[in-house]
Amino acid sequence: MRIAVFGTGGVGGYFGGRLAQAGEEVVFVARGAHLAAIQANGLAVKSIAGDFTVSPAEATDDPGKIGRVDAVLVGVKAWQVPDAARAVQRMVDSNAMVVPLQNGVEAPRELAKTLGREYVLGGLCRIISFISAPGEIRHTGMEPYIAFGELDNRRSHRVERLEDAFRRADGLTVEIPEDIHVAMWRKFLLIAAWSGIGAITRAPIGVTRSQPETRALLRQAMEEILAVAQAHAVALPPSAVDNTMTFIDSLSGAGTASMQRDIMEGRPSELESQNGAVVRLGQEVNVPTPLHQFIYHSLLPQERQARGELVFTE
Repeated sequence: MRIAVFGTGGVGGYFGGRLAQAGEEVVFVARGAHLAAIQANGLAVKSIAGDFTVSPAEATDDPGKIGRVDAVLVGVKAWQVPDAARAVQRMVDSNAMVVPLQNGVEAPRELAKTLGREYVLGGLCRIISFISAPGEIRHTGMEPYIAFGELDNRRSHRVERLEDAFRRADGLTVEIPEDIHVAMWRKFLLIAAWSGIGAITRAPIGVTRSQPETRALLRQAMEEILAVAQAHAVALPPSAVDNTMTFIDSLSGAGTASMQRDIMEGRPSELESQNGAVVRLGQEVNVPTPLHQFIYHSLLPQERQARGELVFTE
């Protein structure tokens, strides 16, 4: 398969790299020093599941030069998805598929606005990875997992073909869930609660889960997301909250969420597509989300400062 990775960061670089290692024809979209290093030396992946280098690696910062592909993995940050949709338009034809791998649940809708629903899959992944140096991806935690599926949950030939490509790759697990929307919301239940409470407290997960007060906040945040999902006719079961709390208890105590780290370090974050999305999606179905509203509104000033929209004065 010919596969474009739009956004060669920790997620796109890892999963795209594994596909290239397995022999698929992969082209990486990157920029700046990261792009230059990939073009000169290939894409190096340092992983707890085994190091490897894709060399030579096809890489560009001009999506218009890529041509038609069978699939696009969208690995950019959530707020960059609309721009990504416009950029990949020229790559997709009648049977191509675009797979979003963002932390939220709104990316398929955003992509479909530009590309058309027929080109878009639902998708998600689990991995702790990041760009550690130009041309280098470092995978430090979690067993890499990727899942995707048609938005109507049928098992299409194109989805099964992409699944086969991932099954031939090392260092990951791939799945076509019975219901891709449930799978995406299950991850959203975890990441939006963890990110929001972590960003407010500035504490690692080992602290927030161990203190009765913040543990209760984690549960409340998840229960609000569950209510919103069910009101949107997503068949997320009530047991998802207990199961996610059990998963949180299994994580390394030093762990922090990527949105939390971005906020703590003064960078633009996915606040809008995580806690902000819970608030918006709740309003669409008249479900109150007071905790997420508090988190979202409390963090907005710093988010706007990080984006250059607000200047803090002495």
